[in-house]
Amino acid sequence: MANELEGKTAAVTGSASGIGLASAEAMLAAGATVVFVDRDEKALEEICGRHEKAIPLVFDLLNAEECKTLLPKLLELVGHLDIFHANAGSYIGGDLVDADTDAIDRMMNLNCNVVMKNVHDVLPHMIERKTGDIIVTSSLAAHYPTPWEPIYASSKWAIDCFIQTTRRQVFKHGIRVGGISPGPVITGLLKDWSPEKLQEAKDAGSLVEAEEIANVIIFMLTRPRHMTIRDVVMMPTNFDL
Repeated sequence: MANELEGKTAAVTGSASGIGLASAEAMLAAGATVVFVDRDEKALEEICGRHEKAIPLVFDLLNAEECKTLLPKLLELVGHLDIFHANAGSYIGGDLVDADTDAIDRMMNLNCNVVMKNVHDVLPHMIERKTGDIIVTSSLAAHYPTPWEPIYASSKWAIDCFIQTTRRQVFKHGIRVGGISPGPVITGLLKDWSPEKLQEAKDAGSLVEAEEIANVIIFMLTRPRHMTIRDVVMMPTNFDL
């Protein structure tokens, strides 16, 4: 993995923890300069203090006016953008009838609208340069009607459609768009799981680490330009037990 992304610039949203952090640090290890985009200022300060080529950008993606400024702020920091990983997201599990409707709005906005707006804003820059990679964090829930998380799964079904259709529009410009769809990953998104369910999954080997997802993202980014890894579905081997 060393130096495969040397000279590349990247931005990863939701990079203060979980898959976003693992992805951003994997890109750094591969030689890229990475902008860590997150609203958690304290976490970004600590993380970026550990890495020479890590640049923090404290940013609230759910602020509609601020969201419009993401690309200009990224270009101020790195000059151009080779890789954009739209990773930020939130989770709602459980029965639909028990969900808070304001929480539904917030999750659908972050998981769907923000991703679409970010990619919309990044694309003209990449089209002008005739190259670029866009990775979107989806979920195994986008490929299976998961009964214990209908709201979250719906957001990921929607964004998976967005990934597949957008890729078909922009490949002619030299831009690759791919989705990474993990099964259960040990991240903060599982905070809604009961301690018993989480421990049961750990004991059964039905969870994977964020770093394992990041390794697949690096694989996607480092294929020859004539090859697109369009959609990776990965899960713990014991998930279906």
